[in-house]
Amino acid sequence: MLIFPAIDLKDGICVRLKKGDYATAHKVAEDPLQTAKAFQEAGATWIHMVDLDGAKEKKPVNSDIVFDVVSHTDLKVEVGGGIRDMETVEFYLKRGVSRVILGSVALKNPAFVEEAVKKYGDKIAVGIDALHGKVAAEGWTDQSEMDYLELAKSMEAIGVSCIIFTDISRDGMLSGPNLDMLRTLNQTVSCNIIASGGVSNLSDIEDLRDLHLYGAICGKALYTGDLSLYQAIVVSRHE
Repeated sequence: MLIFPAIDLKDGICVRLKKGDYATAHKVAEDPLQTAKAFQEAGATWIHMVDLDGAKEKKPVNSDIVFDVVSHTDLKVEVGGGIRDMETVEFYLKRGVSRVILGSVALKNPAFVEEAVKKYGDKIAVGIDALHGKVAAEGWTDQSEMDYLELAKSMEAIGVSCIIFTDISRDGMLSGPNLDMLRTLNQTVSCNIIASGGVSNLSDIEDLRDLHLYGAICGKALYTGDLSLYQAIVVSRHE
């Protein structure tokens, strides 16, 4: 299982939120590039970056920081936040980003996701964020009635190979991932599943690994010191 350390960008700095609430944003690190370099030194091969301002503005805002990480580390970068059209997909991929994450647009415009997948294949991932099993969009400010499994199956049908699943109620709370929802999702679709939200310690990494997921995103616990990235990577590799 791959470990994806996370950098969430707001106003050019690394922040973390609780349950996706922008009002809870607090700085967790000074310099995004130095943070990324430290993740690489700990053994990470990928990094998960989210442009929180971009998600609100519906266009890239902190892209220069993303490209700094692409240029000055060996990490593969996946990025989400504000990617709503093919121009933005290409803006990131042509500058060395390894994978772009389509979130709200998967709910609002699945035809665009299908077009992106046909053009870029596994460089396209879909982020499914759910509250009480129902998909939320627009930086989690817009709650839909779409069931998360229903959306996942429709994304699988159009060729999406990777889904990043977040249980919003667990995100940034260090309360453990929602193993039941993740297990069900992993058994329902053939896509690679990346777990996001709630990872708090090595035990959580072991639990996710044992679900045979493709990956796990680790955010707040790395910044609080509750989780060692190096140890998480070691544990994730042992069946």
